[in-house]
Amino acid sequence: MSLPQTMTQIEIDEPGGPEVLQPHQVPVPTAGAGEVLIRVHAAGVNRPDVLQRAGQYPMKPGMNPIPGLEVAGEVVGVGAGVSDFVIGDNVCALTNGGGYAQYCVVPASQALPIPDGLDWVQAAAIPETFFTVWANLFEMGGARKGQRVLIHGGTSGIGTTALMLCREFGIEAFATAGSEEKCAVIRELGATAINYREQDFAQAILEQTAGQGVNVVLDIMGGSYLNNNVKALAFEGRLVMLGFLGGAVAKDIDLLAIMAKRASVTGSLLRSRTREEKAEIAQQLREHVWPVLAATRCLPMIDEVYPLTEAARAHARMEGGDHIGKIVLRVD
Repeated sequence: MSLPQTMTQIEIDEPGGPEVLQPHQVPVPTAGAGEVLIRVHAAGVNRPDVLQRAGQYPMKPGMNPIPGLEVAGEVVGVGAGVSDFVIGDNVCALTNGGGYAQYCVVPASQALPIPDGLDWVQAAAIPETFFTVWANLFEMGGARKGQRVLIHGGTSGIGTTALMLCREFGIEAFATAGSEEKCAVIRELGATAINYREQDFAQAILEQTAGQGVNVVLDIMGGSYLNNNVKALAFEGRLVMLGFLGGAVAKDIDLLAIMAKRASVTGSLLRSRTREEKAEIAQQLREHVWPVLAATRCLPMIDEVYPLTEAARAHARMEGGDHIGKIVLRVD
């Protein structure tokens, strides 16, 4: 397959606001051993991209500094040792960075075939959120049929994905949001909505569960929510933290409450997981979730779609907090 020598990618010229995202012309990368080169047709926009752009995301040495953690497109190059994909396959993939570009190299073990019937935009909205929710809510959090969970930020990409999978797998879900419009979406997804501007969410959980609480809390807020999250937990409940929009440091932690409930408090960053760990999550998704997507259930909710060169507008949309579902970049 004949490929161009150069491509457009969006770079972070310096830490700052959305305006620091600028297009640059760079050489098209090549797939190394165990990798595939994808001609990107769409790329998802995620909160870690925004934090990275602002200089607030921990970047280990060797990490790809180009934003973009998920893509959908066509395989146009195959590295040595790859047997699962061939040139021409349509895939979506969890990247290790570099998704805001016309071409992106990803480990083949982090790519999955696009379920039948999904377009590029839908497919690009799957990997980062589904990997994150599966790894944290179902694996680390241990959520399973018959349990109760609380999802903070219920109308975010992570939130809507989590709520749809809870409904699919028979898990009773509660979710927080800050407006009636967003609460209505949460109810449409089969969950109980809690408007955190009007209610103390922990008290609401205890009232609606006859004092029992929830088995798992999936949290994006961090420090400011920690004590209330523990209050909302059931005995031997699990608090899994994904973000720190409410602060990375928790003050005046009620350790006695954690001990009395025998609660577990943990968290993770998807980007820092090993290639082997990400490959295992991909296989779990292929086994448990891909049949659901192929049946056109739990499809990602799309908020807005922007051209690649308007990535700054996409970031501004996310930071504005009004989005419901996923924001996606379309790549020509």
